[in-house]
Amino acid sequence: MKLAAKLFFIAVLLGVIFAASFELWGAKLELLFSQEACAQWFDQIRTWAWLVGIGLLIGDILLPIPATGIMAALGSVYGVWMGGLIAVVGSAGAGFTGYGLARLAGEKGARLLASEGELMRFKTVFDRWGGWGIIVSRILPILPEVMTILAGLARMDLRRFSAALLLGTLPTCLLFAFLGHASKGDPGYGVFLAVVLPLLLWPIFLLITKKQRVESGDLTKPIAEGGRACD
Repeated sequence: MKLAAKLFFIAVLLGVIFAASFELWGAKLELLFSQEACAQWFDQIRTWAWLVGIGLLIGDILLPIPATGIMAALGSVYGVWMGGLIAVVGSAGAGFTGYGLARLAGEKGARLLASEGELMRFKTVFDRWGGWGIIVSRILPILPEVMTILAGLARMDLRRFSAALLLGTLPTCLLFAFLGHASKGDPGYGVFLAVVLPLLLWPIFLLITKKQRVESGDLTKPIAEGGRACD
């Protein structure tokens, strides 16, 4: 199986797993942690709400917690800047957790999915193009978790990963904190935008990733030839 096909299979598999978890528990968690519910809850425990919000956002790497609703609730309670920065800590924490867990699987775990030569090409491609995918994916549903895990499996350079993660996370968190703050009097408005906005950005992400797949396919050819020569 070619490297591109394996990467596609892994990405789809991860997406299916996260989508299945959302199908099983997403509706209940959506009601429990909606923007309106979280804003009321956070307002009651304002002293510790920031810590709860960070914990919930980190938990999003494993559970289908509505992260955008939590970001909006933090903005509603703490304001745009403070709420946004708290959300950045939680959302980036989730990203580093997914990346770290995937790296902990080690090369042995990764080699179950690909050969040593394929892993080298995977790392080269991801180091060069994965950053854009991580940046864009932060505002979309499901993909943030998928991209951070793929980055860990690819053993993407930590500095590159950190830069991409923060570049994508900061504006996303500030945006939803702003929406939460702006819709304080009418939470339904913020909920609508928090759900619809990521979906509207899907076509843009698909266009970018399609272009990257074409370019990365050309870039991996000389690497692949070099790998075969070494073998």
